[in-house]
Amino acid sequence: MKKLNEYNKSLIRVGLYFLFSLCCLNVLMAQDSTAVVEKPQKTKPKAVRNTFDDNILIDNQTLQVPIRKTFEVMLQHRFGTVTSGYQNFYGLFSGANMAFRFFYSPINNLNLGIAFNEQNLIWEGNVKYALMKQSVSGGWPVSITYYGNAAVDTRKKEGNFINNADRFSFFNQVMVGRKISEKISLQFAGSLSYLNNVPGYVEANGKISPLMNNAHFAFEALAKYKISETFNLIANYDQPITQHLYDNPHPSIALGVEINTKGHTFQLFGTNYGGTLPQYNNFFNQNDYTKGMWLVGFTLARRWHW
Repeated sequence: MKKLNEYNKSLIRVGLYFLFSLCCLNVLMAQDSTAVVEKPQKTKPKAVRNTFDDNILIDNQTLQVPIRKTFEVMLQHRFGTVTSGYQNFYGLFSGANMAFRFFYSPINNLNLGIAFNEQNLIWEGNVKYALMKQSVSGGWPVSITYYGNAAVDTRKKEGNFINNADRFSFFNQVMVGRKISEKISLQFAGSLSYLNNVPGYVEANGKISPLMNNAHFAFEALAKYKISETFNLIANYDQPITQHLYDNPHPSIALGVEINTKGHTFQLFGTNYGGTLPQYNNFFNQNDYTKGMWLVGFTLARRWHW
């Protein structure tokens, strides 16, 4: 009997050791599992906000793409050149040029638009997409955005076009910009304008030859200097690159001010671009700022977000 009791006690000790070992193993496994859960995860770099305050700055698109479900209505207006003199009150009473624009962002990073330009009764559809966004830290040092449009001249065919395809023109642009500081933002861009129909002349043998290339390359630069939460100084420069046989366009310089309130933007500026369609400005600008051929323009925009 005594031997049996000692045997039972040995079994009990073995069982207790086994249970103790299982408990220790469970604790170690739980610690390993907790370590996996608590492992720090990489966070997505935060994008810089408000490099520019609106879709358009003076005569050019900005790299800014409004957030999802933003709708915007815009009016662009250009007066006549100041060289028209007092009889037209330095352009304010002479022929004006206007455009109505509508923009909507169905998803983040994508903006779609439609516009009607007074010049040649041109309807325009456009798209803008943010390819890369400048990060606050640890990400991209610049923002990169693509913009493109397709436009159709809706004037009557007689006296204006030979084929209906002559009505169409196109514009493509890649913008690269950076918010240098809370006060300074810069943007540089390269663009390609394409017109199906360009001015031409009739040769002696009856052949029609173009006076301009159908494709035109240009370079653009924008700048914003923030004075206060609602007031900015703005500037715009456009430099033609393509050389044509006839009527090479002049570069454009524009300076102005921008006033922003919640949902509103107002820009007032002096420029030598008289149009509101970028490909037409790039191709046909004959206002030479070195000869004082300036004009006053303004842009008024209203935004809603749902």
